[in-house]
Amino acid sequence: MRKVLVIAAVIAAASSTSPIASAHHSFAAFDMTAEKTITGVVKKVDWTNPHIWIWVDVTESSGATETYGFEGMTPNFLSRRGWTRSSMQPGMKVSVTFRPMKDGKPGGMFVSGTLPDGKVLTMRGGETGQ
Repeated sequence: MRKVLVIAAVIAAASSTSPIASAHHSFAAFDMTAEKTITGVVKKVDWTNPHIWIWVDVTESSGATETYGFEGMTPNFLSRRGWTRSSMQPGMKVSVTFRPMKDGKPGGMFVSGTLPDGKVLTMRGGETGQ
């Protein structure tokens, strides 16, 4: 009887965490049918798990600065494809192509970024010349 209770508890615990794991990998926040590009200056890069975040300050036509946040892949995924912690550094002027947030907030899912020297970084991995 004790063995049956332990198995039931393990199954219950595993099934209760499944929706959380599924939600983590959802693209629901992003408009996957649209693509936008901005140009700005890298403010900060959070090289952290589970996904990196790149923060870019964009000067609007009014002269005001707005910070855009872009979610990327995991550091491990990107490291295996040639990215390093210093691939994008604060102060770099970059152009970022992204899938925008559905709620209209500034930012979205990072697709690619063009560095000052013309190299392109992608979430598919690595740097490419252009």
